[in-house]
Amino acid sequence: MSGEWTPARVRERLGFVTGMTWGWTGVRGTWAVPAAEESLDALAEIGVGWNCITYAALQDKPSTTEIHWRDEPTVTDDEIRWAIRGARERGQKVILKPVVNCADGTWRAFIGFFEVDVPGEPGWAQWWASYTEFIVHHARIAQDERVELFVIGCEMVRADRREAEWRELIRRVRAVYDGPITYNCDKYQEDRITWWDAVDVISASGYYPSGAWPAQLDRIEKVVRAHNKPFLFIEAGCPSRAGSAARPNDWTFGGQADPQEQADYLAEMFAEAGAREWVDGFVLWDWPARLYPREDAASNRDYCPYAKPGADVVREFFLARG
Repeated sequence: MSGEWTPARVRERLGFVTGMTWGWTGVRGTWAVPAAEESLDALAEIGVGWNCITYAALQDKPSTTEIHWRDEPTVTDDEIRWAIRGARERGQKVILKPVVNCADGTWRAFIGFFEVDVPGEPGWAQWWASYTEFIVHHARIAQDERVELFVIGCEMVRADRREAEWRELIRRVRAVYDGPITYNCDKYQEDRITWWDAVDVISASGYYPSGAWPAQLDRIEKVVRAHNKPFLFIEAGCPSRAGSAARPNDWTFGGQADPQEQADYLAEMFAEAGAREWVDGFVLWDWPARLYPREDAASNRDYCPYAKPGADVVREFFLARG
């Protein structure tokens, strides 16, 4: 359906991406309400030019094959359209990112099955059929709403090696959506994906420890240069907790609230990664549909920088690059 998305065309469409993940985890009934309106208003105040509207559908556990994307708690199509239009009203471009999660709390990276499907056992073929239906449905919404970038998957580490299935999914998405597409690989996986040529943008979760950025950027750069594709850190950030700069990917880490540690981490990330000319932007994690009260910011331990020193770091960098 689309013309060829050359790197030059993609960069012209995207510019430098100054983004924030909004609405996670996408719980039905929490979007398209006054608190979500207030959240979108507050997000617009910190220089965000891109809204990555992100939501999850559930499968029961990593070894089951049906994704219950039509059911609660996943947001409805109407709520997704409401969020896209709300971002547009605030002058933001949109990335649409449907994600699969496990209801038992297992991280989606562990979704997986026997390498060869076995009769009577849950298998890849059944799971891919359900996943394809889920992703293609939301690609149609992306097309209807003229979304600027569509994400076909997020941190699916065990599924990453299923190259043929990813290529077929990409073909199916391109049949209904004519914009550029990307895949959000997990940290440390950038050089393990064998099908980057099939997408238009290489993107990754950039939760690298403080002090590790130069070495990791050198590694990632080789991948980006080899494929000559635009590159985004489509997830990146750090909780507001003492010690989290050393473990920014760990949302369960038990440190005490420390908003300054988050601010310092973001400043380091922008200084190191933002200086690499092949990095085409950042989408930070994350900004909920219902914000905590401003007066509680100092004690909030999560990734959201609202009313914290990190918000000033984000605003300064985004306004300079946007």
